[in-house]
Amino acid sequence: MNITLVKYTSDDFDLFKPLLLDDEIMKYITGKGWTEVQVKEKFEAILEVNRNEDDLGYFKVFDNGNLYIGYCKLAYSSNDCNVLEIGYVINKEFWGKGYGCAVGQAVIDTANRLFPQLDIIGIIDPHNLASKKILEKLGFKTYFKGFEEGLPTEKLMLKRLH
Repeated sequence: MNITLVKYTSDDFDLFKPLLLDDEIMKYITGKGWTEVQVKEKFEAILEVNRNEDDLGYFKVFDNGNLYIGYCKLAYSSNDCNVLEIGYVINKEFWGKGYGCAVGQAVIDTANRLFPQLDIIGIIDPHNLASKKILEKLGFKTYFKGFEEGLPTEKLMLKRLH
C-alpha cells in the first residue's frame, strides 16, 4: 500500500458524499447514514477547518495515488488544543484489507512529523471492534468508556514522549 493524504477542496463533495450517506459505513459513527443536507453541512465545516489550518484538517485518502479509499482527519481535540485527534472513514469495499491500519499509520506519521510532542486520541463506538483493534495495533490505550451526546463512546490515546 502506498497511502497518500490530500486535503479536501470544494471540488470534492461528490467524492465525499457517498461515504456519509451509507448506513453501513456510518453505523459506528452516528448510528446511521446522514441526509444529503447533513452531509453538505459537514462538508462545509470540513472546508472551513481546511482553510484555517495549514497542516491539520480533513484529507482524502488514496492508495497508489489515484484509488480513493475514504477520508481521515488530523485535528486539535475539541476538548484540549494540546492533544490531536485522528479519525478515519474507509469505504466498505476496502474493509478487512489492512487499509484502516495503513491510514491510521499515515496520519500518525504526519502527526509525528508536525507535532511530535502532542498526544493523539481516537474516539470510537466501543462496539466497533475493527476500529478498536486498529487503534490498539497502532499503540493506543483506552482511557474512557461511556456515553457522549447520547452515543456509546470509547476514547483511546497514543501517549507521546514529552
